[in-house]
Amino acid sequence: MNTTIEQLEEKVRAAHDAYRLARGVPPQARAGWLESVAASLEENADELVRIADEDTHLGEARLQGELRRTVFQLRLLGAEIVAGEPLEATIDHADPSWGMGPRPDLRRVNVPLGVVGVFGASNFPFAFSVIGGDSASALAAGCAVVHKIHTGHRRLGHRTAEIVIGALAAAGAPEALFSTVTGREAAEALVDHPVVKAIGFTGSTAGGRALFDRAARRAAPIPFYGELGSINPVFVTEKAWQERRDSILTEYAASFTLGMGQFCTKPGLLFAPETEPDDLVAALAPALEGHAPALLLTPSLRDGFGDAVAALQATEGVDVLIAGSDDEAPRPTLLRTTAERVRQNPRILEQEMFGPATLIVSYRPGTDLCELASLLDGQLTATVHAEPQEDPADLVAVLAERSGRLLWNGWPTGVSVTYAQHHGGPYPATTAPNATSVGTGAIRRFMRPVAYQSFPPEKLPAPLQDENPWKISRRVNGQWERAERRQDDAATAVSAGI
Repeated sequence: MNTTIEQLEEKVRAAHDAYRLARGVPPQARAGWLESVAASLEENADELVRIADEDTHLGEARLQGELRRTVFQLRLLGAEIVAGEPLEATIDHADPSWGMGPRPDLRRVNVPLGVVGVFGASNFPFAFSVIGGDSASALAAGCAVVHKIHTGHRRLGHRTAEIVIGALAAAGAPEALFSTVTGREAAEALVDHPVVKAIGFTGSTAGGRALFDRAARRAAPIPFYGELGSINPVFVTEKAWQERRDSILTEYAASFTLGMGQFCTKPGLLFAPETEPDDLVAALAPALEGHAPALLLTPSLRDGFGDAVAALQATEGVDVLIAGSDDEAPRPTLLRTTAERVRQNPRILEQEMFGPATLIVSYRPGTDLCELASLLDGQLTATVHAEPQEDPADLVAVLAERSGRLLWNGWPTGVSVTYAQHHGGPYPATTAPNATSVGTGAIRRFMRPVAYQSFPPEKLPAPLQDENPWKISRRVNGQWERAERRQDDAATAVSAGI
């Protein structure tokens, strides 16, 4: 049974009450809540992985790794909020000799937004779903979460939610701090509800844009942090192609077929020097022979993938180099076009094929790669393969305008959960290019700044009091006072990734 509008109303109101209890809780308590959830996920890992594999066909090894990532993410965000970095507490003491005139006592801190609605993703049933990055970062920020369970793994969603709710209760968190809903009617009402103050979304461009527009039409519009679509182009210079063509193609094949091509960072475009089609096939075929086809996540996703591949195949100037299969578990498809065709029809570069398919764009010697890069829409990632002695700075500058993460001689299918990560990009990659949904920076999406001027010390919130009772990092009169981090947090944060 899907959630009714009446049930949605009850859940959101209860979440708001929980938020009002949680918003002033010290960071150590929030971190304790996240730790309780992480430990409960570990205790129930075998059951969760089994259900996830039955729901998604992703395989136990992949799902075990994703669950470890989810647990690590919870702990990393907990450690970050204890350090206080997302609060950005800033204190300017009164200064009668301030350069522009006497300065009052002014103090600013980030506070949680309120109730956050989160939409789970189909392709990451743990890391971007019930207690994935959006839910975890909203809880770390001090918000309450109402999560819309994805239909692609409904059983897993309900079981995960039971574990999360039980763990939060055991850790002393307010009741209804986390809850779930199902069904389209409840999902739309969640976006519309006046108590909901932000939305986190990972999914299709069409679905995300519809909800984004809905959030903007509210009487009081709210932030909509949507991750939508990305083609993740890869540019190979002539020299890199000459030096290591076969290894680039082999690695490319592994990247675009990883997880059956169902990663948001899958490389969907390879810009490479003109090469005989037979030579491309000869180099790529061995790398693809060992690929083991698997069912895609959902029947509707499988239909969408087939439609996208067929649409691109039917486009003038696009040729089939390696034909995939029309099976339920499709074999990889490799398409090819030319830079000339792309210039005539830039829309070729906009067709995302969410599955094991990709497009090679062949360019002639001396082609201006910056011109080709300028035809691209916003992306999550962009990659450059070049040799050490080359300096494609102009190309990198163009790609930096269009993507959130740039890679040098690597592959984008791997998003480390760490401090410096940015998983975002200009539209249509996301609806908020200044925000990341992965890493510690994700917490700030669900906070807003409030300044306190000339308040009596005893009336100030804890993070702004001179004695710093929370022991957090702060900027006082322009100078940073950094909280000490535990060594194990610092050591593990930079090494984890998936």
